[in-house]
Formats: sequence, structure tokens, C-alpha cells
Amino acid sequence: MTCDREREALAIARALLRRKIAACVSIYPRGRSLYWWKGRIEQAREFLLIAKTRRSLLAPVMRIVKSLHHYEVPEIVAVPISAGSADYLRWLDEEVADGRKNEGKG
Repeated sequence: MTCDREREALAIARALLRRKIAACVSIYPRGRSLYWWKGRIEQAREFLLIAKTRRSLLAPVMRIVKSLHHYEVPEIVAVPISAGSADYLRWLDEEVADGRKNEGKG
């Protein structure tokens, strides 16, 4: 995900963590994004957010991001974890366990 406002990036990260649907959200300093928007090439300085979660929680993650983001079309993409440290993956799974239990509860 990307945001051009630091306060918004922090609000999204905190909302995902509070709801236990992300185990960690890393926010990287502003970089420059160039993109097509409404027939023109635009550019913006944006923060990059990487939320570590499970595929099963992508729908609630997207709902929360869309509800807090001011972009008309916020960037939300999922990249699968193909491999990783067993300890880290176990930790991730444990941290989002409550989010999976609450997934259908709004």
C-alpha cells in the first residue's frame, strides 16, 4: 500500500494491528511514485506500507484500508510468502489468530 500522508499511513497501520489482521506493518520513507491517472502521467511522494498477514485476512485488510484512505483508488496488492523462517511464520500466524476468529464480525 502507499499513502502520501504520514498520519494516514500510521492510522492504517494501527487499525490493522489493533484488529489483529496484521502481525506487523512496516512503513518506509517517502519515495517517488509515477503513475497513470485519468489519462495523464502523475507523480507523488508516498510512504510505502507493507502489512504482514495471511491470505485469508486480505478482504478485511482491504475494507479497512479503503475506509481510512483518501485516495479514490488506493494501492492494495498482495504478494504471497513463498518461504520464510519457520519461527517468523509461526509468530505471524499466532499474532493474527484473533483476526481470523473475528473475520466475519465486521
